[in-house]
Amino acid sequence: MGTRWPGKTVIGLTGNIATGKSIVRRMLEHLGAFSIDADGLAHRAMSPGAPAFKPIVDTFGRWILGADGQIDREKLGNIVFTDPEALRQLEAITHPLISQVIDLLIKRAGQKVVVIEAIKLYESGLADSCDSTWVVDAPKDVQVRRLVEQRKLSETAAKLRVEAQDSQADKLARAKVIINNGGGYESTWDQVQRQWDAIVGVPEQAPAPAAQPAAVATAAQTAPTVPTGAVAIEIQRGGPKQAEQIASFINKNQGSSLSRMDILQRFGQKAYLLAMAGDQLVGVAGWQVENLIARTDDLIVNGGPTEEKAIKELVANLEKSSNELQAEISMIFLKNGTPDTVRRAVLVSGYEQQTAADFRIPDWREAAEESQPQDTYMVVKRLRADRVLKPL
Repeated sequence: MGTRWPGKTVIGLTGNIATGKSIVRRMLEHLGAFSIDADGLAHRAMSPGAPAFKPIVDTFGRWILGADGQIDREKLGNIVFTDPEALRQLEAITHPLISQVIDLLIKRAGQKVVVIEAIKLYESGLADSCDSTWVVDAPKDVQVRRLVEQRKLSETAAKLRVEAQDSQADKLARAKVIINNGGGYESTWDQVQRQWDAIVGVPEQAPAPAAQPAAVATAAQTAPTVPTGAVAIEIQRGGPKQAEQIASFINKNQGSSLSRMDILQRFGQKAYLLAMAGDQLVGVAGWQVENLIARTDDLIVNGGPTEEKAIKELVANLEKSSNELQAEISMIFLKNGTPDTVRRAVLVSGYEQQTAADFRIPDWREAAEESQPQDTYMVVKRLRADRVLKPL
């Protein structure tokens, strides 16, 4: 382990545009790591009221502000990416702040493994503080296709973006671990799982139970696993092995037509919690914590006697998991027409209905605007009184 953060194994994660860095970071988070998006924190640090906002405006002028009063990153980018001295000035403002935030987050993290995603992991010197550096790689034609499909760029613009990046070969030459992310989600997951097992060890398999002699089933043995009126709900963390089960549950309850592969792809952006009544799946929550903001855009339960209890258990576990990832606020997006029993079960857990416009903190407002699906309303609960990027 490194000396900067004793007791932690810190992975520095990088790779060029559209190679899939964030997907690999999310996979590590699914497996139990605490994850940090250094580039996302830099974005937050420049928001109005955040510590880098005023120094940047004072350095580059108010003309870089957009009509909404926020720093127009395209205008700022046009300056710093054509003027090395301007880039040095910007990094002199943001790098010390982000380094302080990363240090604070790692020190208070309960997880033993931490992953830091940073596009300039090596250039910033952050790699020197990590125990291991991982580089995510993908063929250039895959990078271009992802930019066209996911960011809606033209093929010409996508190729220019890919070619404009720093040398991927240099990153690969310095990597301790290379994750090839050009062959599909399951291939990438297998690579990440192997590397994770090498860090934390492979769990011992419990011995198989001894074979029992056949017996005639009694009435008690054939009774339902979970009797009506005394429903026990267990919350489990979903994984790729449950992708087909999750897709079937969502399709049945929402009339959608998701495939197993659709759910596997979603695992690159979010995690799933499963509410089990015995061996029956009765509820699903799809959520993510990004830049210390928890967002739940799937909260689906079966009707019937398990409905209210499943919601309460899912919400409690969402909050527990979000706290473990140091989220400052939890946003849950409920579909319009959600049953009153479900809505009440969420509100009784301390949530309040709000709109994005109600937020005074720009990062929270932006996250709500970006994340809220159509035909939904938002309920919110603040999880921490402090903010790591509060104004100076």
